[in-house]
Amino acid sequence: MERRIVTILGIPFSKWGMQETVRYLTAAVSARKPHQVITANPVMVMAALEDPSYKKMMQQAELIVPDGTGVVWASRIGGDPVTERVAGYDLLHELMKQGELHRWKVYLLGASPEVVEKTASRLKELYPGTEIVGYRDGYFTAEQDEEVVDEIRKTSPDLLFVARGADTQEPWIAKYKQRLGVPVVMGVGGSFDVISGKTKRAPKLFQKLRLEWLYRLIKEPTRFRRMLALPRFAVRVLRERGNLTKSR
Repeated sequence: MERRIVTILGIPFSKWGMQETVRYLTAAVSARKPHQVITANPVMVMAALEDPSYKKMMQQAELIVPDGTGVVWASRIGGDPVTERVAGYDLLHELMKQGELHRWKVYLLGASPEVVEKTASRLKELYPGTEIVGYRDGYFTAEQDEEVVDEIRKTSPDLLFVARGADTQEPWIAKYKQRLGVPVVMGVGGSFDVISGKTKRAPKLFQKLRLEWLYRLIKEPTRFRRMLALPRFAVRVLRERGNLTKSR
């Protein structure tokens, strides 16, 4: 499949909707070539604009999907809209469904020991045909990276979901994706917290109104400082709307 890309503020986003994204990643598993999938939102875009190394890392990823509704809005403002929002949480579940059809193996990395264990148990219940071949919490040091990589390599998974902070999970994946040799490696942020039952996803009304960010802020006021990136992103988009996007 030839990728359809729209570049927003220097970050190349996939224009595909969920079905095309899943089709592409299914083919990627068959091809066995490592793919880093970034589920990006405006906060990550702003981080990239402020940190050249983070921006370079994002630009070198094999696939960036528009997770945040702000990214979808920006593409429309720029006159080159993406098909739809592709939420990382939903993409994880769609890939697990494909795993049942193709008998894929999955490794889970991140969150606390209790959360990742409950996530593995819950995913086994939901998708018994997809094999969870291993899991490990995300509380490991840089000195333990090689140990973690070797542990994952031994299980030869088709999918690796990484649930660490956005400031660490994406750079970690980029650094080790070739060594890991996993066809699809995706950062999933707080998805394990939701799957395990530790936290709840925003109600359908908030999702429909594209206000999941507001629900998370209400539930976790400590996110306020991080959320300050949203108005800065909106201002930047409106200021550069004339040359905001570039398609290929």
